[in-house]
Amino acid sequence: MTDIQRCEIRPGRLVEWTLHPTAVEAASGLPDDARPPAYVQEAHVRTARAVRQGGLFVPTWLGTAFDVPGRVDLGVLEGALRDWTLRHETLRSGLRWVGDELRRFTLDADRVVLHREDIGDFPDAATLTRYLQDRFDLAADALAWPNFIFTAVVRDDSTSVYMAFDHTNVDAYSIQRIAAEIHELYAAGLDGRALDRAPAASYVDFCATERGSADQIDDTHAIVARWREFINRCDGKLPNFPVDLGLDPEGPLPTQKFMCEMLVDASDAAAFEAYCRPYGGSLTGILAATALIVGEGSGQHVYRTVVPFHTRAHSQWADSVGWYVGGAPIEIPVARAPDFDSALEMVRAELRESRPLSRMPIARVLQLLGSDFRPTSPDLYSIVSFVDTRGIPGAERWQDLRAYALLRVSYGDQVCAWITRLHEGLQFASRYPDTGVAAKNMRLYVERLRELIVSVAREGVAARATAVADDMSRSRPGPVRIPQPGEPLTTSGNHAKGDTRATLPG
Repeated sequence: MTDIQRCEIRPGRLVEWTLHPTAVEAASGLPDDARPPAYVQEAHVRTARAVRQGGLFVPTWLGTAFDVPGRVDLGVLEGALRDWTLRHETLRSGLRWVGDELRRFTLDADRVVLHREDIGDFPDAATLTRYLQDRFDLAADALAWPNFIFTAVVRDDSTSVYMAFDHTNVDAYSIQRIAAEIHELYAAGLDGRALDRAPAASYVDFCATERGSADQIDDTHAIVARWREFINRCDGKLPNFPVDLGLDPEGPLPTQKFMCEMLVDASDAAAFEAYCRPYGGSLTGILAATALIVGEGSGQHVYRTVVPFHTRAHSQWADSVGWYVGGAPIEIPVARAPDFDSALEMVRAELRESRPLSRMPIARVLQLLGSDFRPTSPDLYSIVSFVDTRGIPGAERWQDLRAYALLRVSYGDQVCAWITRLHEGLQFASRYPDTGVAAKNMRLYVERLRELIVSVAREGVAARATAVADDMSRSRPGPVRIPQPGEPLTTSGNHAKGDTRATLPG
């Protein structure tokens, strides 16, 4: 995961595809689709409108980048892009305002035609990068339709494909699957054969089903009560990232910075995962480590956050492109966690109890709470997200194909952090407010997170094995003790080679 400035853009001839003007014109006269928008879609569009009316244009598109090796056949590539678009109904379905109500319209599949335009040669990579970002900002705008664009930078030896979408159409899992799907369709096109693939389930159908279920609950529902208690303990707000970001509460929405780097290699990532597996795996470990870091750095006794989970609860949605994400509140009483294993147990218990809440859209819950949580920022709250991508088709080739998931970094007062398990290890990416205080504290957080992962990976497994061998009757292995800030990280009395020390202020 990265931004457009870091995805290895190289010079070449730029070609772009958008929905043909005749298709756009046909869509303008369509009747309403009875299937309503998802709550997450509506909240996204309403927020974009509120921010725009406040005088600020905040691009929030997601995208993907990948290479097609060799000399490309643009006609075959165009056919692959159109076939892929037709598989996913959300791309030909839009939202429009009728008064203050958002209603859906959906273009018939046989009206979908792509329009190709040769933009020209770009001999300078920096100029091409700026052009693509500006073009994507306009073409993948939350308040416009169509709100996606496909481009290709053509060279003699390879072609780089860049695709951008408004967030209402895609999530991270959706865009991480695109490279393999387009490659498969392109290869079939070159061979002159049709792919025998079942149609992908429609995200538009999912939106209607999810919203229908959400509308059945009222403010007495147990899920609403749980969120009410959580928000009350957050002083009536949704939780921010628990480090000082140096923000002026009365100031304008700040610009954001982007941080992207590998945390650990595949060996340390595998060992960390193995240690955390009895408690639920790497997600549990990342949240437990974050909770402990928060306790060290801020002195907070409880770490509260909203954990994003996918809502693809049934296999029928596995191949579907859409925004299948919900959130679950968790509270970790970190003051009662003397060691890493204790934190793991707390996180596991919280996730087990709270994960079902993620299937109820947060926007619906907030509506029932009767509070106006409509943000002036594109992010409703800060997140720490974990995704294991190794099972995604083609993930083992991402480095060779220069494949990336792209996110737009623009404005925002929250921290969004993504930890991604790749075949090569654990990657950290984050966008955060562009202040000196935030940059310092995010750097300290990342370094401390790396230290904890390395410590558990290199010494925790060995310590656990020794403890089990010493006493097979123990109900659980000995804990990994978390050292104090500045103290060498160790789990069994020996400092792991390669570890560095970092402390958080406070």
